[in-house]
Amino acid sequence: MSKFFKGALSQKSAFAFYKKYGIYVILALTFLFFAFGNETFLSSKNVLNVARQVSMLGIATVAVTFLMIGGGVDLSIGGQVAITGIAAGRLIAFAGFPWPLAVLAAMLLCLGISIANTYFATKLNIFPMIVTLGTMQILNAMSNVATNGVPIYDMPAGLVNLGQGYLGPIPIPVVVFAVVVAIAWFLLYKTYFGRRVFAIGGNPEAARLSGIDVDKSRYAISAIAGFTISIAAILVLARNSSAQPNPVAQLPFDCMTACVLGGISFGGGDGKLGGAIAGVFIIGMLNNGMLLMGVDPNWQGAIKGLVLIAAVGIDCIQRKPKKVKLRHATK
Repeated sequence: MSKFFKGALSQKSAFAFYKKYGIYVILALTFLFFAFGNETFLSSKNVLNVARQVSMLGIATVAVTFLMIGGGVDLSIGGQVAITGIAAGRLIAFAGFPWPLAVLAAMLLCLGISIANTYFATKLNIFPMIVTLGTMQILNAMSNVATNGVPIYDMPAGLVNLGQGYLGPIPIPVVVFAVVVAIAWFLLYKTYFGRRVFAIGGNPEAARLSGIDVDKSRYAISAIAGFTISIAAILVLARNSSAQPNPVAQLPFDCMTACVLGGISFGGGDGKLGGAIAGVFIIGMLNNGMLLMGVDPNWQGAIKGLVLIAAVGIDCIQRKPKKVKLRHATK
């Protein structure tokens, strides 16, 4: 009997350690593996390249963090990034809009799409994953129709500089990423709104009974997510210096993998932004490191899929005891 309790305690301690420090241990091990596995990995050129790529993935992951902690999910962010870039590109190339105005209009479009997802999920009582799966299909189709499968080139130098330029020695996307993370951290952990996000994700009915307007808060969460995704979309457009119909096909998958790997639960109401950001760096290093080592792209997807399954599995195991306690408490 004592052995059983010791085993249970050791398992609980292991999960507690993983939840608190595991993501950072994985981050360090991933870095060391690729640093010793390929000499190009630590070159200044490659480090700057990874920093840009991670920044755009990271900004989108901040949006997904808000949604997942709030109990939602969005599979359409890749389509949102594509249609936002195409809208800006068409306004610049074909309508003659000044690029700042075109960018603003495209960002508002992305914001509207995110809010529309929440509207259909809330008013029609459809699971968000189903709504955003449909939105993903629509946006991907619209992106191809709007461009006829051909990228829109000749973006203005000022716009391109946002994705390819530097602020001193630091790439501009990295600076934008840092600012977005700082604002997101403040909103989640230092404001009443952040507490509402966690409350709604943890138990929407309890949040409603405590006086929180759940529907209005969900619209606010989706607005923040949509605006954040639009920032990533404009940086992708600027980085590529062209509007493409499908520039980030793996983005939704990579964002969710980073979030779950970082300890953000699919069940909502739990997780830390810092863990999600560490997950972003792990995904970024996996993408870059496997490419440098010549790993077949199909195997790259398989490896990231295994990482996601393992992370979700650990999350489910950690949450299981809580459900058991709750059942006993109701008897």
